[in-house]
Amino acid sequence: MSANANQATKPCPKPWPRISTSIFYDDAAKAIDWLCEAFGFEVILKVEGEGGRIEHSELMFGDGLIMVGQTGGKSSRPEPLPGVSPRSLGGKNTQMQCVMIDDADAHCENARKAGATIIDEPFVSDYGEEYWADKSYRAEDVEGHHWFFVQRLKTGKG
Repeated sequence: MSANANQATKPCPKPWPRISTSIFYDDAAKAIDWLCEAFGFEVILKVEGEGGRIEHSELMFGDGLIMVGQTGGKSSRPEPLPGVSPRSLGGKNTQMQCVMIDDADAHCENARKAGATIIDEPFVSDYGEEYWADKSYRAEDVEGHHWFFVQRLKTGKG
């Protein structure tokens, strides 16, 4: 690997992981509250703009971080960010989040009680002795984003 191929040599600023994602919602404030209730995220930063518009937020789940923002980009930007909610794309998703959890069944029930649409009920995928086995489920949030929640059951030999 060349020196330029992997620039991940310095530690990240805390609590940021090496990679994170931004997710956009038409009603980001409502989505943030819901993500915390349904999926167990914790708000560590929320920047509100004019009229309560969410300009930027950071939500943690364990050592993972997502940013949640309002569709249309930052209101003070001359050119808004092109982030949209799946609602505006007829329910299509351009990315899906995968979150490692400790108990897929309990997490799924909490998400269901909070109003998540459970697309795939918890199921086991066993990739064989050389690989791993997971229990996972897929849920849709309040604006149509799809989330995979995965519990590792066993690790492989490799």
